[in-house]
Amino acid sequence: MDEESRTGGRGEPSTHDEGTAGVNQLAARFSEIARLLQAEDDTDTMLDELVASAVRMIPGAQDGSISVVTGRTEVTSEHPTSDFPARMDEIQTEERQGPCLDAAYEHETVRVPDMTREERWPRFARRAAEAGTGSMLSFQLYVEHDDLGALNLYSREPNAFDDESEQVGLLFASHAAVAFADARKLDQLSRAAGSRDLIGQAKGILMERYGLDEQQAFRVLTRVSQNSHRKLHDVAQELATTRRLPGLPAAQDPGR
Repeated sequence: MDEESRTGGRGEPSTHDEGTAGVNQLAARFSEIARLLQAEDDTDTMLDELVASAVRMIPGAQDGSISVVTGRTEVTSEHPTSDFPARMDEIQTEERQGPCLDAAYEHETVRVPDMTREERWPRFARRAAEAGTGSMLSFQLYVEHDDLGALNLYSREPNAFDDESEQVGLLFASHAAVAFADARKLDQLSRAAGSRDLIGQAKGILMERYGLDEQQAFRVLTRVSQNSHRKLHDVAQELATTRRLPGLPAAQDPGR
């Protein structure tokens, strides 16, 4: 290819070459991020780095966080790059409206070009604009019944996000969805393991105090759980903390 063809006849790199270079640069950055994430054992640190990288690499982004919505009513910020995203999620919870409580459930990507002109969530938009949000970009990470996870990016400037922002953001969202799913799975496993340990501790107390075997001790816990309409974990926790079964006189033998 001659110089004129390669440069588009202007003595400068062609738009095609610039686009290819940009794609290659982005791919290299994502490869580096993937290596860093794979090397990181701490999921919280991993997600912190992922959100920070998203803010650095997504055109227009100045702040970011992962928003977790529970029951379509409460929004909390995780892994924020500053206090600003947490304040935006507080406003959504207080006003009971906003992109994470509405559109993010139905759409993979939600863009707010100009917060001062946003009409879908007027109360949220007014307060968000007053707090300094110019524009916002949100990517759905997961939806489970009425719970939601979303990667949110913020800018103080209106119209900060464009189609390129969405394209790059979708790549980050795919990485974040996998990482966040792993983090949630580990958290669930950790809670399950903690519950098993607590129930084991409660059984040990009953076995030692009343001379019960393991099965008898477990039956006592389940009976108290059913009679008191409380979760087995909560009954075990109270026994481990107070050394007494809920609703059972101290002198009564539960093995009888």
